[in-house]
Order: sequence, then structure tokens, then C-alpha cells
Amino acid sequence: MSGGGFHVHGPHDHELEHAAQHASEGHHGVAGGSMTNQIAMFTAVIATVGAIFAYMGGATQANAGLFKNNAALKKTEASNQWNYYQAKSSKQNLAELAQVLVSEDRKAGYAKEIDRYKGEKAEIKLAADKLEAEAQEWDRQSEQQMHQHHRWAQATTALQVSIALAAIALLTKKKWLEWGMFGVAGVGVVIGTLAMLHI
Repeated sequence: MSGGGFHVHGPHDHELEHAAQHASEGHHGVAGGSMTNQIAMFTAVIATVGAIFAYMGGATQANAGLFKNNAALKKTEASNQWNYYQAKSSKQNLAELAQVLVSEDRKAGYAKEIDRYKGEKAEIKLAADKLEAEAQEWDRQSEQQMHQHHRWAQATTALQVSIALAAIALLTKKKWLEWGMFGVAGVGVVIGTLAMLHI
């Protein structure tokens, strides 16, 4: 109420002034709040994508190890076949030597043995070649998985750097750091896409 140049504020007048003052201060802080919210949302999204990339990196690394192990097993099996082939060759050589040294009536028996060894060696060679081809295919798949693992790891690292830049951007309120954060995250997403496409 006012009277004679004298003005008395009611309790609600004080609260209205207080609210108006905070609203104007909050309005000045909206840009900062908006940046904070934007970076927080961005960080949450990038952290989620980074977790997926990290999982894929681990999975491809495990696959690479498994495929390399399969290749080693196939190489061992092929080696065993080649050892078996060598043993048959040695027996064939002995049969050929015996055929030369024995009398004419026994030569036909050794000729049959020689033919048998030749047939067995041909089958063993086919099996060994097949196992070697399988080993090479497992090696190729292992290398492919390892390449993909490196791509996932590079993408994850880029996203982690982006998150670190986001934290620094929040603390310093530097716009160029915010742009850097977006740029590095973009690079990470591109590398992750290359990994997904097996490039």
C-alpha cells in the first residue's frame, strides 16, 4: 500500500521480483545449460556406441584366435598325412629294391605291392592337400577377423577420445573443443562403419 510517498511491498511482490531476477539470470545461463545438456546427451550416446564397438572388437579378436587354432589343427592333421605318405613312399622304395633283387618268380608279388603303395599314396596326398587347403582358409578367416578387430579397436579409441574432449569442453566451455568432440566422434563412427562392412 502506498500513501504520502511511502510504499510498502507485500510478501508476494518480493517473491515476484525474486523470480523475475532468477529468470533473467537463468536466461543468461541457458546457453551454458543448453551446451551442458547437449554434451551430456552426446556423451551418453557415444558411450553406448563405444560399448557396442568394444564388444564387437572383443568378439572379432576371440574369433581370430579360434580360427587360428582351427588352422593349426588342420596343419597338424596335414602334417600327419604327409608323414603317413612318406612312410608309404619308404615301403614302396623297399618293395622296388626287393623287386630288383629277388628271383623272377617273386617279382610279380612285389609289383602288386608297389602298385598298392602308389594307390595308397595318391589317396593320402588328396587328404593332405585337402587339409592344407582347409588350414589356409582358416588362416585367411583369422586374418580377416583380426583386421576387423583392429578397425573396431580404432573406432572405440576415437570414441573414447571424443568423450574425453566432451569432458574438457564442459569444464572449459570452449566451443572449438565441442566441435573437436563431434569431429573425433564422427571419425570413430566412420571407422566403426568400415569394420561393420569388413573393409
